[in-house]
Amino acid sequence: MSTTVRTIEEITEEAIRLLSREMGVADTMRFLGQFITRSGDYTRDRKALLGDPSVEELFAEARRKEALRDDAR
Repeated sequence: MSTTVRTIEEITEEAIRLLSREMGVADTMRFLGQFITRSGDYTRDRKALLGDPSVEELFAEARRKEALRDDAR
């Protein structure tokens, strides 16, 4: 019995092709994303985008959005 040794690139391509076929492209990308090392400072970036709201401010914003959603119904 003879076995063919494949490169890691060939194995990766087949795995992505199989996952995409069975799970769909979006779920495959979400799955693979958990293995990617990201750089940056999440806390610094979050504060730059969102500021540093208090718990009370967060609840007030949630209530406001909920009221808008209820009004749209």
